[in-house]
Amino acid sequence: MNDSLHDIICKLKLHLAVIYPDIDHEVYCLRLLQAMGIEDGGTPPVPHANNWDQSDVFVITYADTFNTPDLPPLKQLRHFLTTYLQGTISGVHILPFYPYSSDDGFSVIDYYRVNEYFGDWQDIRVIAEDFTVMADVVINHCSSRSGWFENFKQRKDPGKDFFLEASPEDDISHVVRPRVSPLLREVETLDGKRYVWCTFSHDQVDFDFSNPEVLLEFVSIMRFYLDEGITVFRLDAVAFLWKQLGTSCIHLEQTHEVIRLLRLLVSHKNNAAIIIT
Repeated sequence: MNDSLHDIICKLKLHLAVIYPDIDHEVYCLRLLQAMGIEDGGTPPVPHANNWDQSDVFVITYADTFNTPDLPPLKQLRHFLTTYLQGTISGVHILPFYPYSSDDGFSVIDYYRVNEYFGDWQDIRVIAEDFTVMADVVINHCSSRSGWFENFKQRKDPGKDFFLEASPEDDISHVVRPRVSPLLREVETLDGKRYVWCTFSHDQVDFDFSNPEVLLEFVSIMRFYLDEGITVFRLDAVAFLWKQLGTSCIHLEQTHEVIRLLRLLVSHKNNAAIIIT
């Protein structure tokens, strides 16, 4: 094992000791590195280096801000950026451009696809040739129409153990909510009635990050985005990521360790990558 690989494994283990104290950290570290596509430890980031400064300017936009009969929205967006903003901005934050069922894109059906109406991954890669691209990683929840949630209801993998369950008898009085809808949603599954946790809406079902497989899936998603030219990640609703009954379920210690772990992996995969929370 070379020094770089040894160094990143040691750091990963420190985070895992807080997040998942009871799993085999050595085996899980190797799975994390494989999921991020890091071989031999990757390229360690330069200490205290900043990947942006006050000279960087980002525009934030929905993928379908521009609609014309002759071009898909992402192609039209690139045309607008290169025609009118080249030299003025350095980056573009494209709000969720995945297939979705509600909440203007923040109820993701499939994290690995571009909404066909907007365009395709080639359109994202072309924009990334001229501008730094920021994308949302909707990490707290996904659409109730996702394949994972369908598998949850059918009690199949992947997805059977991806979502947080609770009981109507649980004390959830301390939970911080951004919405007024009931926190728990009743769902019929092949194993009978279940109650899933929905911080935002009943169409947005919260992941259960106490299952290490969920974190591994998101590491794979972020590696996929890096491969498609995305170098800035906004972790949507990440403050709510870890839940523990009897607490506010916001900004818990494990949440911050998950962010540090993701930052460690992403920066070793691509020194130019940035995470925003």
